[in-house]
Amino acid sequence: MQSLYSATDAASTVARYETEGVPEDVALRVYTTRLLGGDPRLVLHGGGNTSVKTAMTDVLGDPVDVLRVKGSGWDMADIEPSGLPAVRLEPLRRLAALDRLGDEEMVDYQRGNLLDSRAPNPSTETLLHAFLPRKFVDHTHADAVLALTDQPDGEAICRDVYGGTMGLVPYIMPGFLLAKACAATHAADPSIEGLILLKHGIFTFGATAEEAYERMIAAVSKAEARLQRRPAAIPAAAEPDVPAAAVAPILRGLASGAGRLILDFRGGDEVRAFVDGETLERRTSGPVTPDHVIRTKPRPLILPLPRPSALDGFRQEAETAVTDFVRDYRAYFERNNARQAKPKRTLDPYPRVILVRGLGLFGLGNSAKAAAVAADLAETTARVVTAAESIGRFESISEADIFDIEYWSLEQAKLGKAGEKPLSRRIVAVTGGASGIGRATAEAFAREGAEVAILDRDREGAEGAADAIGARAFACDVTDPASVEAAFDAVAESFGGLDILVSNAGAAWQGKIGDVDEATIRESFELNFYGHQRAAQAAVRIMRAQGLGGVLLFNTSKQAVNPGPDFGPYGLPKAATLFLMRQYALDHGAEGIRANAVNADRIRSGLLTPSMIEERAGARGVSTGDYMAGNLLGREVTAADVAGAFVDLALAEKTTGAVLTVDGGNIAAALR
Repeated sequence: MQSLYSATDAASTVARYETEGVPEDVALRVYTTRLLGGDPRLVLHGGGNTSVKTAMTDVLGDPVDVLRVKGSGWDMADIEPSGLPAVRLEPLRRLAALDRLGDEEMVDYQRGNLLDSRAPNPSTETLLHAFLPRKFVDHTHADAVLALTDQPDGEAICRDVYGGTMGLVPYIMPGFLLAKACAATHAADPSIEGLILLKHGIFTFGATAEEAYERMIAAVSKAEARLQRRPAAIPAAAEPDVPAAAVAPILRGLASGAGRLILDFRGGDEVRAFVDGETLERRTSGPVTPDHVIRTKPRPLILPLPRPSALDGFRQEAETAVTDFVRDYRAYFERNNARQAKPKRTLDPYPRVILVRGLGLFGLGNSAKAAAVAADLAETTARVVTAAESIGRFESISEADIFDIEYWSLEQAKLGKAGEKPLSRRIVAVTGGASGIGRATAEAFAREGAEVAILDRDREGAEGAADAIGARAFACDVTDPASVEAAFDAVAESFGGLDILVSNAGAAWQGKIGDVDEATIRESFELNFYGHQRAAQAAVRIMRAQGLGGVLLFNTSKQAVNPGPDFGPYGLPKAATLFLMRQYALDHGAEGIRANAVNADRIRSGLLTPSMIEERAGARGVSTGDYMAGNLLGREVTAADVAGAFVDLALAEKTTGAVLTVDGGNIAAALR
């Protein structure tokens, strides 16, 4: 592992924060914390923490010694000084005289000694940092160190690697007792450069931020050197017989018994080597560091890869495996809850990591972000376990210890308790989503909590729209069957499935119907009818595999029921699409798949361009302003209004086969 410390960058950081009144030692603490947090081999998703002991002034202007320690909710990779809340140091140190201290008492006491009551909660390991007398303290869950400690003889291995330079601490659940144990280990030998917490992680410390950081890099490098006896390079994995896009919706449906989940697939060579290896069940007996269990659960679900011709058989096998997983998790909960002084309430018993032999792994979560975290941690597990097995035999903490950390209130608090939005856990695909009504619709669904896939033949435009709202972009030309199939497969692989389709892509062709050539009409039908059919068929295929129902929403336009002059080439396929929607409602309602349409009129977009507005206004003999507001309310309708209608229909759980008119009022286009 290479040191990334730069005296020039450190000085620049100090200079930058000096203008904000941040002391030099705090600025350097921020700088090295970011160096650590930026390397996933050291820190992942809020794991790890750092601190610095310094001096500040209180509200009375009196000097006070404080501990600036990473606060809850902050990531080390992009931490700011405000992410290091200041806690009065002396009151924290006095706690070391106690024999016991409850978790809630500890948290309350720490908050009571914050210099700023508005600051985030200090780390759950605040007391460990406080009890150590060193100025700078760094803590990570370095992969290489975990590979050494996650062994039956991990202590002996670490003594051999580190000699007397690092203190060794047996596994103790984080909190007050671990803080005391670490302080005692340091007191027994104040010359040590850090602590190895068996089956947990590593601490290093120093008189300067640079010294603490360089000691971390050196210690992890020693662990890496010890692991050099690993097997030869991993060969490239063979192409799976069945793609992730075919498997993911099945798994999503089966694992959503307590609420829909989002999936994140990983199938690289390292992952395949792990999931295809022998003794996988033994090597997935627990987390590589306790902090992971709140996001991955104690164990993953393991499944075989289905045969291409036997997906139905795979569904049955997977359903049995999920049922067994839920049963086993509940039994695990009951066994361990029976010994609790204060009984716990069981968490969702469904898996958060699924390993499919011959294919790869899926992380599962309540959002795309949570699913990605679970997948990242599962990949880390594969790396650590593989490294551990190269020198010995992987061994996690005990089941009782796993339960205690999984159901520890201070760990659960890391997940946050924010309420979900109306469309949280739902996956929506919007065709023609790069601009106009499509973009407004994607934005509206994202605001309501949905995971959004923007599909458009303009890949660059789709990516720009997606970046603006945290969505994902996929190239898709709805006039090309292969493009549609590939795009929807990519959505299924990326998110795990699909709940809502907004079939919006379209373009307008004009011409007097008695004069227009057949090629123009066919071209319009290809996009404005068959494009909707292709997208809907692809969506239904995924929805059926999930078994969770779904929603098909079509943009039909008022032309479908109230044609305008010289607009037949556009209105005819739109009329067909309106009846296409009704056919989907009729044929697939029994499967829980709803189909509805929005009948909009005169929306400024890539379809209704300024030049077309001029033409249509001229055809009706009115001004452009009067044309755009030519409705009963006398108001122009916007893309955002149409987007809101799509969201409303998605939420209308008992409405199917309906057309919602959004045009400011046009009796000729009104439907029930």
